[in-house]
Amino acid sequence: RSGWTPRLVSVVFEEPGAPDSAIAWYVRNQRRVAEKCGIQFEERSVPHDISTEGFVRVLEDANQDPRITGVVMQRPFPSHLSPDDIQMAIHPLKDVEGMHPSSIGHVVYGESELVPCTAKAAVACLKSTGLATGPNRSLRGLSCVVVGHSEIVGKPISFLLMNEGAVVTTCHHMTRDLSLHTRKADAVFVAVGKPDLIRGDMLKPGAALIDVGINPVKHPETGEDTIVGDANMESCLPVVGWITPVPGGVGPVTTAALMENTVRAAEAQKRQYESVFGPQHRSSNSYMFTS
Repeated sequence: RSGWTPRLVSVVFEEPGAPDSAIAWYVRNQRRVAEKCGIQFEERSVPHDISTEGFVRVLEDANQDPRITGVVMQRPFPSHLSPDDIQMAIHPLKDVEGMHPSSIGHVVYGESELVPCTAKAAVACLKSTGLATGPNRSLRGLSCVVVGHSEIVGKPISFLLMNEGAVVTTCHHMTRDLSLHTRKADAVFVAVGKPDLIRGDMLKPGAALIDVGINPVKHPETGEDTIVGDANMESCLPVVGWITPVPGGVGPVTTAALMENTVRAAEAQKRQYESVFGPQHRSSNSYMFTS
């Protein structure tokens, strides 16, 4: 087999006696989509009580393995681990989640190929609506409010929207009157992790609502575990022009963005390899596989 083979490794924290069905579902879905796209997929489990130093060594091993072209880590991290140290440990060329500080910095300058997946998916959802114009689905001049300013979702969404020419307001837990901002917006993005945060009376008629929230709750009638977003769907539906459901909205697009980033990462690593060894050198990482 010729070519530079994309290979995605998904790192999962295992906790005996307390399996996380949601994470297991995410990993199965990633595997299914990866295989459909022709991307090799591998799941690697690490102990839930692994130290930060031990986990960093796991990531460093992946960095040095030329057969691996992308690494994705399943969240949330165990509370004793340092997210900053972990994120810094992934080589930027294999950071298919787009969360290394180097990747975020490139987003600010509008130069990154490996954009944070969820943020990329959220903006893509807005571009699929009638608010985007022209063949390039332009967002220029669109008034957008981003509710949430986390480093991995809210802030990247804001930067991506600004790169697209949108007029962006970022709101967070210190915003004094959230509805004052959301009622004026053509599009509202919410990524906070708080059910029913956004209600229909807080939105401009015909606006787009991109709900990135994922909140496990009990169904009020059946008592079964279910997942809802940050928006109150019942009150928002009659008001908005477009809305993303939870689940089934931003999530599948995020998985698609992860696969696109995995292919882009493989291409970038191939270019880097050829810049060091020359384009006539063996341009495949398949020979590196051992039985």
